[in-house]
Parts: sequence; C-alpha cells; structure tokens
Amino acid sequence: MTVHLIKIILLITLSNSFLACNGQGTSNSKQTETKVSKLGKLVSTLDHQIWTIFQDSKGNFWFGSNGNGIYHFNGKALTQITSTDGLVNNMIRGIQEDEKGNIYIETPEGVSQFDGTQFTTLKVIKSANSQWKLTPNDLWFNCNGNANNVYRYDGENLYELELPKQDIQKNLGIDETQISYSPYTVFGVNKDKSGNLWLGTVLAGAFRFDGHSFLWVGEKELSRLPDGREPGVRSILEDNDGHIWLSNFKSKYSIKPNLPKGYEQQTAVELSRETGRDKILYFNSGLADDKGHLWMTTYGGGVWKYDGKSLSNIEIKNGTKDVLLISIYQDNNGVIWLGTNNDGVYKQNGMTFEKFKPNL
Repeated sequence: MTVHLIKIILLITLSNSFLACNGQGTSNSKQTETKVSKLGKLVSTLDHQIWTIFQDSKGNFWFGSNGNGIYHFNGKALTQITSTDGLVNNMIRGIQEDEKGNIYIETPEGVSQFDGTQFTTLKVIKSANSQWKLTPNDLWFNCNGNANNVYRYDGENLYELELPKQDIQKNLGIDETQISYSPYTVFGVNKDKSGNLWLGTVLAGAFRFDGHSFLWVGEKELSRLPDGREPGVRSILEDNDGHIWLSNFKSKYSIKPNLPKGYEQQTAVELSRETGRDKILYFNSGLADDKGHLWMTTYGGGVWKYDGKSLSNIEIKNGTKDVLLISIYQDNNGVIWLGTNNDGVYKQNGMTFEKFKPNL
C-alpha cells in the first residue's frame, strides 16, 4: 500500500468519524425515549462493514455495522436489529454492558440502552466541572468524535463533559482558528490497569484523568504530523511494564509525577527503515491479552503483536484483497476477533485469523 493511498484512507476514516450525537440533544434533567423492540429479523449473513464486536455476560455476540444496525448472535440464530426496532441510529460505534446486564449501543446520533425487551435512548445532561468523576461502574462514550466532548453514564444520567483547554498552538503548532473542527475531538476512551481514564483526541494529544485531576500528554507525534496526516489518538494501551502506548509504535510513556511534564517519553520498539517507510506506524484499535501481549490493528496494514520484546505483523487478506481493519476485540474465552470495513468479521484461529461465518 502506498503512502499516498494511506493518506487518503486516513482522511476518509477521519471524515467518517466527525459525526455528532445530534439526536441526543441536551437536557437539564433525566429524559428518555423508550421503544419496544421487535427483536429484529432473522438473517443468514453479517454485513460486510462490521465496525465493532462485543460478547455479553450471557455469551451472546453483538456485531455493530456501519449503517445497517446491529446483529445479535446467540450461537443458533442471527438477528439484525435496526432503527425500526428502536435503535437510535443504524451506524454502530460501540457496545458495552453494565453490571445489571443492560446493553448500551453507541451511535453518532446517541446511545441506546437495551434491557432485553426494549430500547431506551439516553438523553444528555450538560454537566458542570463537578461531574468529572471516576467510579468503577461508570460507562464512558465518545459518540465517535462529537466536538470536544466525552460522555459519562453513572447508571442514571448521561453527562456531557468537556476536556480542559491547553495551549496547543504553543506546544503543538495548531491554530484552532484555521480548522473547521475541534482539536479536542475525542476518539480513544480507555482505562489503564489502575483504573485511570485515558482520552485520546484528534489533534490535542491525550489526557489522563485519575478521578481528581488531569495529566496532559501533548506531543507533536500525537497531533498533526509533518506530512499533514492527522491519525489521532484512537486507542490507549498499557504494557506489562506499565508503559502507556498512545496509538503508535514509535513511543511509549511512563507516568512520573516528579517530572515537569508528569511523564517520560521513551522509544517503544526499534523499527527497521523498511518498516518505517512501507508501514503506517499508527494503530486505530488495540487490546492487551491475558499474557499482557499487545495486539493492534491498522486500517490497511494488518494486525501487529508486541510480546514485550519484538513487534510482529500478521497480514489479513481475502485472496488477494486487503482486509481493512477497524477494530479488535477479545471475547470471554480469550479468542481475538477483528471488525472490518469491507469483509465482515474475522476470528482468531491459532496463529492466524479466518473469516467468521455464523453456523446456523
């Protein structure tokens, strides 16, 4: 894949991500819109664009598509659920479950809560700074890049929160008056092993929230690159040594409160000149497996695995066609799955991945 094509792909991906939670609206009190689900329709195949994958506590799989709703698979039947069944929108961007077993389906138009019978659209409450809180049972949403906001659901209310502004012109060379979108647009939402919340943005670097205060990681490699690309911090991982990886293979960060910036930047892995020239060095989704190995996906560059010593690459192809990867997910049994933009879902099979076809 050429560098020019990679730039185009990144721009397309970014453009598709700047969709706001317009359908949620804002409110000063808790409000919901409830629709009884018809539980969709039985289908035999998944959509070719599956952007997110989730397995709930009962073992059911949920596959979120980029425009055709969500697919529920219980091991026997595959059901497609769309906005006609109560979903707020058919473009699925995230799936989570709370401690009560309710499923939360995140879209560019809002968040739908599913209690097993009906869908409820959560309404947003504009929050004061005092609502920046961090508890183990909170659910966090970014609505796939809605302005400069992130959303916290505490089990009762969905609060819209705004990141603290930084001097990004001085530190990152970004003039906010010269761009049509917010540099604080939130992409990555992850927690580290200590439970601290990490938020990655499109141009303003990354933020760590410990429940009391923010640490800002404002480095140029996390913002606009010298060649004009804007990869964004889309995924945040912690390795076995406690280093934080911020959507790229070049650097890792150690949190050190005694330093002026509060962190130390180090080289993540030594990359060959060929790898640096031919492969994009930013990942858009990642996870740490039960051994602490890092697994990371790139849009057109396959899956990368870091075992603590070296970085290896697994190409994902369907014949001669490149499979364009969007997300990576590990299920309740430790099996890794891949969501794609052009070829459905892939499932780990030993050292490689194969296309998943529901056994109906």
